[in-house]
Amino acid sequence: MRQTGFLIAAVIFALSTRGQAAEKNIVFFITDDESPTLGCYGDPIAKTPAIDQIAADGTLFLNAFATTASCSASRSVIMSGLHNHKNGQYGHQHAYHKFASFDNVVSLAMPRVLANEGYRTAHIGKYHVAPEVVYHYETYLKGNGRNAVQMAENCRDYINNKDDDRPFFIYFGTSDPHRGGGIDQTSKLELKPDLFGNKPNDASHDGVDEVFYDPADVVIPPFMTDTPETREELSQYYQSCSRIDQGLARLVKILKDANLYDKTMIIFTSDHGMAFSGGKTTVFEAGLRVPFVVRNPYEENRGVRSNAMISHIDITPSLLDFAGGLHPKTNGPSKWIDPNKFWNERGENLKENRNGGHKFKSYHGKSWISILGEPDAQHWETIFASHTFHEIQMYYPMRVVRDKEYKLIWNIAHGLPYPFASDLWRASSWQAQFQKGMTAPYGQKTVGDYIHRPKFELYRISKDPNESDNLAGKTEYAEILKTYQEKLKVFQKEMNDPWIMKWKYE
Repeated sequence: MRQTGFLIAAVIFALSTRGQAAEKNIVFFITDDESPTLGCYGDPIAKTPAIDQIAADGTLFLNAFATTASCSASRSVIMSGLHNHKNGQYGHQHAYHKFASFDNVVSLAMPRVLANEGYRTAHIGKYHVAPEVVYHYETYLKGNGRNAVQMAENCRDYINNKDDDRPFFIYFGTSDPHRGGGIDQTSKLELKPDLFGNKPNDASHDGVDEVFYDPADVVIPPFMTDTPETREELSQYYQSCSRIDQGLARLVKILKDANLYDKTMIIFTSDHGMAFSGGKTTVFEAGLRVPFVVRNPYEENRGVRSNAMISHIDITPSLLDFAGGLHPKTNGPSKWIDPNKFWNERGENLKENRNGGHKFKSYHGKSWISILGEPDAQHWETIFASHTFHEIQMYYPMRVVRDKEYKLIWNIAHGLPYPFASDLWRASSWQAQFQKGMTAPYGQKTVGDYIHRPKFELYRISKDPNESDNLAGKTEYAEILKTYQEKLKVFQKEMNDPWIMKWKYE
């Protein structure tokens, strides 16, 4: 009788606990071409209440940086924890560009290592990396990347799934505020602004309460010139950013409705800075500096504004650390998978170049989980950036070393005119100045200076955050220039950068 009672109690307990929400879920929310133009970062006109609330109840990083201001290359860094020059994704994945990460990155890839730690993994929205088998998610949800509200709704069933007791990981990638969708034909200007994914004629996306901005009110970033064309394009950009915020708000509501908000870490960032000349595709501050907000429900200290310098290379090891799977000695996955074994079990031909001569056991980045509640904590003293391609026609390798005092840019292909992404070239904000000639101003530079760049650019970033005064050619800064050149070489060697040879051969 006792045994029967015990069995009945066990069955009742199993039934009562079945379907309980798993702990330590993760939502990684990444936008496309967005700078820290958010209320929580002090932007006076941005209407972004959802991300502002996440920041107020989490950690906002004031010094977060992409390693490259190019879509596919940056996403490969985010999903691998490796600089793109090592993971192999030097530029765009789609169409004829056809860049891809090395196959053996499978040992470190974000969705793979989280799955190994018992997570169910889902992707929705923009993907833009390759190969799929390396960056593989169990579930691919569908949604219009220009409508984050719809995307959030399409995650509802996945979030509410009580038949799978594993914690979930959702990679949520919007297409906003990337350029696209045509131009605003209602503009009275000859050079008309891009719509940035907004509907023409002030129409609204389904389920979205569109926020419209007056061009007279927008904030002109220092790297751009205050013109009517710039103002109209920025008003479209801000509208797109506000639409993203409404998608985040809906996602938070879905989590709260499911009693999962306090069991889910939310990370909000962008692949790189805004899609204007001087931002996207460059290694200037406007290209590399990104919004980065983390709400960890298990962290006691909230409302933290952190000055720590973090990098996109830190994302995958941080998520793996949160999941309990980061090996403290190797700084790689505790459940590391031998790539040769992985491919052999799949019956793949191992004669192909699967690794580029690299071993993939450790991340370039390091976890920031332990510093989320500490506003004065340090992370990196120095960060490194590595850009090679955007579109395949745009070979212009640049390398950057930066700390809180100085920033050095090495324009390796400085003998070439700076190449433009097709959407940035035709942008009205750029063409308005380009058509005036090489001496016309563009932000802190002239049009000519923007196109024809010196071999080295050295900025005292602590006093010159707008990168207006290149110190590289000044005699009194010769020793500092040499010091940062040596720092750059050391980083290139540590980070396995093939372009290190250019110091000797070009």
